[in-house]
Amino acid sequence: MRAIGYKTPGAIDDTSALSDIDLPIPVPTGRDLLVEIRAVSVNPVDAKIRASATPEPGQWRVLGWDAAGIVKATGPDVQDFAVGDSVFYAGALQRPGTNAEFHLVDERLVGRKPEALDWAQAAALPLTALTAWEMLFDRLEITRPVPGTQPAVLIIGGAGGVGSIAIQLVRALTDVTVIATASRPETREWVKELGAHHVIDHRQDLASQVAALPTGAPGFVFSTTQTAEHMADIVALLAPQGRFGLIDDPATLDAAPLKRKSLSLHWEFMFTRSMFATADMARQGHILNEVAALIDGGRLRTTLGAHFGPITAANLRRAHALIESGKARGKVVLEGFDPASEAE
Repeated sequence: MRAIGYKTPGAIDDTSALSDIDLPIPVPTGRDLLVEIRAVSVNPVDAKIRASATPEPGQWRVLGWDAAGIVKATGPDVQDFAVGDSVFYAGALQRPGTNAEFHLVDERLVGRKPEALDWAQAAALPLTALTAWEMLFDRLEITRPVPGTQPAVLIIGGAGGVGSIAIQLVRALTDVTVIATASRPETREWVKELGAHHVIDHRQDLASQVAALPTGAPGFVFSTTQTAEHMADIVALLAPQGRFGLIDDPATLDAAPLKRKSLSLHWEFMFTRSMFATADMARQGHILNEVAALIDGGRLRTTLGAHFGPITAANLRRAHALIESGKARGKVVLEGFDPASEAE
C-alpha cells in the first residue's frame, strides 16, 4: 500500500522529511478496524513528532491521526462496526498513523462519519473535536458555573483547529458567552462566523481587553497556544475560583500564581485515553458520534480551512510547513491518493 513516512527527524524544508513509500497492508486483530483512508488532516502533533522523534533503526515512521474512511475488514472481537461502514477518528499516538492507504484503529476510538459531510470535511474534525470536547466538558466542566460570575469562557487561539470547533461546541451545547482571540482580519472574521460573541487580539494585553467587555471576569480560560506568553494575563483576568485549561507545551509552567485566586489547572491531552487504555476509552467513540449528530442536525460545521489536494509527500510537506508557520486557519486536509505518486 502507498504511504508517507520518514526515517530521520528534521526540518520540513528537507525533501527527505517526508517520503512516498510502499508498505504491507496491515492485518486487523482483536477490536481493530482496517480502514481504507479517504482523507486525512494535519495537526501540530504531526509536525512536532516529525521534527523530533526518531523511528526504530531502519524503520519508517508513518504520521497522521485524523482520518475519514471506509471499514474494509475487522478483527475477531469487533462489536460495533462492520465492513462498509463510513467512519472518522483520531487514532492512537503509539500506533502507525493514517498517512497510508489502509490503517488499523481500535473500534472504541471510532465514530460514524457525519452523513452531511464529504470525506475531507469529516477528516478535519476528529482530533480537534475530541480535544475541545474533553477540555470543555470533562476538564473545565463549563456547564458547572463558577460562583459569582456571568458564564463566559476565553478561548485563546480561536481561529486554530481546536479553537474553531471549541467555539462551536460552546455555542451549540451551552449558554456560555464566548470570548475568542484572533489577530488578523481574516481570522477575526472566521471566529465571528463560528459564533464568538466577542473577539480580542492576542497580540495585545489580554487582561485589559477582557476587562473592557460587558461579561465581567470570565470563569474559564481555554488556552490552545502560546500559553507561556499569556500566563500572567490569564491569572489576572480569571475570576476567583476560575478554571484554566491548556493544551500546548510551554517549556515551564509556574502554577504558584494560581493559588491566591484558588484557580484550578487542567491539562488536556487527547491521546491519554488510548495511550493508557483507560477504562473509559470508548468515550472517544461516543463523543465523535455526538459530534456527528450535531453536524447532521445543522448545529456544527466542519472546520476545514484549506484543502491541499491528494495525500502525497509533497503535499504533506506543504501542510506541515503551514502548521509550523502558525498561520493556519481551521484545519488543513488532504484527500485521496494520487495514482501518479511513486514510492521509494
